[in-house]
Amino acid sequence: MATITREATVNILQKAFPGMRPDEAREMAIRGSIRQIPADTVICKEGAIESSFYVILEGEVGVTKLINENEVRFLKNLKPGDFFGEMSIIHEAPRSATITTNQPTTVLEISKEVFTEMLQRSSGMSLAMVREVSQRLAENNEMAIADLRKKAEQLKNAYDQLQEIEKARSEFLATIAHELRTPLQAATGFLKMIQSGKLSGESLNMALEIISRNLQDIVSTTNNILFLQEMDLILPEFQPTDIGAVVLAAVESEHAYAERNQVGIRLNIAPNLPMCQADAQSLERAFCAILNNAVKFSPCGSEVDVQVSFENDRLLIKIIDRGTGIAPEILPKIFDRFFHVDKIGDQVFRGAGLGLSIAQQVIEQHHGTISVQSVVGHGSTFTVTLKPD
Repeated sequence: MATITREATVNILQKAFPGMRPDEAREMAIRGSIRQIPADTVICKEGAIESSFYVILEGEVGVTKLINENEVRFLKNLKPGDFFGEMSIIHEAPRSATITTNQPTTVLEISKEVFTEMLQRSSGMSLAMVREVSQRLAENNEMAIADLRKKAEQLKNAYDQLQEIEKARSEFLATIAHELRTPLQAATGFLKMIQSGKLSGESLNMALEIISRNLQDIVSTTNNILFLQEMDLILPEFQPTDIGAVVLAAVESEHAYAERNQVGIRLNIAPNLPMCQADAQSLERAFCAILNNAVKFSPCGSEVDVQVSFENDRLLIKIIDRGTGIAPEILPKIFDRFFHVDKIGDQVFRGAGLGLSIAQQVIEQHHGTISVQSVVGHGSTFTVTLKPD
């Protein structure tokens, strides 16, 4: 960086303060201190109490300001002939912004005493200060308006989210009430018939089976709610786990449900899969939820493919159905807690909207990923990836 001469400094000062006489500029150049500052150096720190005024002679600095306590906003760059630091001296207040060198920079540093004295004596400097202060106030007003607009938008988004949460809560309570009331009413109705002695033989066995199935639905819904609560509070302990065995257990668990829906499940587990650090019980619940969802939305007589393989250093689990598919507008919502589709065309589907939310949370706890591809009318493919040991 070349040394700046006093004459060059005088020229820069007259450019910075139009109307300043040569003798005033020369006096300021003499009474100030020329400093050469390396790149990436903070000259002024926002909030600091400092008493120097600076004129840039060579190089460039950046001006930044802290917004909302955690967002640093870039305001502008200053170049030779620009000046900074006057506001805190005029108002005797902390620095309003941080000034950092973008490159090696030479400045003329002027003390508060010299700055105040020159400001009183030099009309050119006074006019430049008035222009600069007016410009800064205008910029601050624009920034304040922009911040207010941003905060208004944030408040609107927060309000909309609260409305969505409240709507989801209300719908969830209504859904849970329905999911519990429906099987309870069915079980209660058949129990009354049994108690009345009107059923016997095959009719009695069928009634007992319906009661058992409905009570199991109630237990399953209640367990899902409690499981979500536990997941928020307790992290599972991971052990070396055979993912193939976990997926097989999930398929066996959902076999009866698939049979009732007249949907087949075809399982293909690749040999010699590596072990994975996991909690087998919660991971089985996640695969059950995905598989249950696939069966639910599959037509009678179709099959769901479950594939477990090891590709690109990842365990890959795919659950593929040929069902109704998922509309693009609801695809981003399917993992949201309490979101569920209750009707597609003439088909009505039960559910509390907990299964896929549980699946996603469990898989993320295992540092894995879950994704879905779907085409309406052709089915969906859920893909889970997990890291091996």
